[in-house]
Amino acid sequence: MLLPVDFDEYRRYSRLFKAAVAEIVGNTPPLIEDRGVDEIYIDLSALPGVAVDRGATLARAIKARVLETTGLSCSIGVTPNKLLSKLASELDKPDGLTILREADIETRIWPLPARRINGIGPKASAKLEALGIRTIGELAAADPAWLLKNFGAHYGAWLHAAAHGRDERPVVTHSEPVSLSRETTFDRDLHPRNDRAALSAIFTRLCEQVADDLQRKGYVGRTIGLKLRYDDFRTVTRDLTLPAPVDDLAAIRRAAGECLKRAPLERRLRLLGVRVGSLSRPGELVPPAAAKPAAQPHTRSLFDD
Repeated sequence: MLLPVDFDEYRRYSRLFKAAVAEIVGNTPPLIEDRGVDEIYIDLSALPGVAVDRGATLARAIKARVLETTGLSCSIGVTPNKLLSKLASELDKPDGLTILREADIETRIWPLPARRINGIGPKASAKLEALGIRTIGELAAADPAWLLKNFGAHYGAWLHAAAHGRDERPVVTHSEPVSLSRETTFDRDLHPRNDRAALSAIFTRLCEQVADDLQRKGYVGRTIGLKLRYDDFRTVTRDLTLPAPVDDLAAIRRAAGECLKRAPLERRLRLLGVRVGSLSRPGELVPPAAAKPAAQPHTRSLFDD
């Protein structure tokens, strides 16, 4: 059974979850890095008392507060760094709590498949297996020079360090967004022609929401993108780079409409999204956009009024 996705509700629970965590750890001195809807990293090194039980009491308090606030469980990994915490948080799902020390890596981490390391994707995992490496322990035992030869200097060195649980990345509390987007999954699949009025209203609302997000957060963007998912779950994206960055509804809708003209519209749609990328601050100097061919005039956007 497939149910429609309610991203607004996802975002609401995400805010509740993060607020619940902040209530327990406070905003200072801990550093909290936001990693998306349902994932964060917390630097607990400056909190008094954490060293006594390696953060177990605090982690249990966080879990209890999140459950009380959202009705949802969460899994926590408390370790020396971000790479190990990501691994540890997934060892005892759902509703898990894993305390992991460097001394535990050999027994708890090395038996896991190498693909469990965040950063080893399907292609790298397949190559490792073809070379006879299936577990993190086998990767840790591999000759560093051999890894560099087969995976390149940068990635090979990272593979060696990751397999040994080494990760020097700090907890980052602020980063500039790459893009802002809004999308919605429909309650039923909509046909581009038969449901033109409904799609046009949704299309305009998404553009309005993105424009509001840009203005509220103080950004302008030069690349306007469109995302479509069809009834067969195939997804296509189209984008258009403008000569200058914008943040207003009219410009965003016009550019997104141009993107729509270049997308196949024979099948029913189950999802529609609008994105604005290449963000900058108003008044900030940005490099001029590369010249692009003008949009072909033969097709009028089906969502135009």
